[in-house]
Amino acid sequence: MSLSAHAQWEMQNSHTTADLRGIHNVGDGVAWASGTNGTILRTEDGGYLWQVCAIPPGAENLDFRGIQAFDANTAIVMSSGKGDLSRLYKTTDGCNSWKQVFANPYSPDGFFDAILFLDARRGILLGDPSDDRGTHPLEKAGYFRVRVTHDSGETWGPVTSPDVKPGNGLHALADESAFAASNSSIASFGGWFWLGTSASRVTSRRLYPSEATPENLFRVGAAMGTPDPISGQPGQSWHDLHDASVPIAHSSPSAGIFALSFRDSEVGIAVGGDYRNPSESKSSCASTRDGGKTWHSAQTPPHGYRSSVAYDAQSKTWIAVGPNGTDVSIDDGHTWRALHPVRVLYESPDADRNWNALSLPFVVGPHGRIGKLHDQALSRQSSHP
Repeated sequence: MSLSAHAQWEMQNSHTTADLRGIHNVGDGVAWASGTNGTILRTEDGGYLWQVCAIPPGAENLDFRGIQAFDANTAIVMSSGKGDLSRLYKTTDGCNSWKQVFANPYSPDGFFDAILFLDARRGILLGDPSDDRGTHPLEKAGYFRVRVTHDSGETWGPVTSPDVKPGNGLHALADESAFAASNSSIASFGGWFWLGTSASRVTSRRLYPSEATPENLFRVGAAMGTPDPISGQPGQSWHDLHDASVPIAHSSPSAGIFALSFRDSEVGIAVGGDYRNPSESKSSCASTRDGGKTWHSAQTPPHGYRSSVAYDAQSKTWIAVGPNGTDVSIDDGHTWRALHPVRVLYESPDADRNWNALSLPFVVGPHGRIGKLHDQALSRQSSHP
């Protein structure tokens, strides 16, 4: 059996040298990307041409770690940084103009990690634990900060959580946080929500019991309590969270779970490791087959630290990327195989590496790197002997 295959990433011209960590493929040729120095990019033709968008006002020095888009005209971009450096901006005119819709209220130590929309209206925003009690009376110091929207990101109400021991639910352990490496520390599928942390812990919750997103999810009328002075919304109570330990390295501040992805409500992958030791492959990947209740190490892990992972349903293939390479799995994360460039196919010698984040078929990385998966590439991987 061959242990490698073609890298399959076709390099694209981003017209920027910014470090890119945000990427969201909307479909029908539309995708958005984001990065340092207020950089936001957009394509409407499948990546043939990437447009450099207008920088939101006052955002020239912000690091846009995450972006969620809904069509060619509408998107919300998230910056990450201490205090006021964590913000959300929204465009509805194809990135010609932006308005700020939310800023971190947990100054000076709040930090946005990830933004995820369940549909065009309902979304979740994750922030690191803060020593600040927050703006809502029921928000507590030392808890992960979660905000939700029901109106396409115009307002963001707080999520509250009951008092539990550290390391349970949203109550963080000492020095526990989430990584903002690829906007992938939270995931959702089929009404379930998962959060992965630097302590290699996954906490999960059933957001709603049906397949379809309920009309009242995250709406003010569905919550009770004292209104939040920022959003005007009462706190959403999340008390029924389940915690699981994940066998991913977390022995240093630079290690832990960096990305989660689920192909359905039961089967999911967590990747990570130590970004300061990117070649260490041990304990860099784990999988679950029971919705995140239990996790198991990969028998043959990816070949180093991985910051992002995604599933291609058509080929039934998982793909994980990081600074030192790209790996694929066709058995739900049990074994992984490295991909390598093939020069006779005119693939770039570094096409398999220096990547931060995935939204298939696109991948982004430092210094303006954008790649697009070749047509049928993963289909070929799924039939690899």
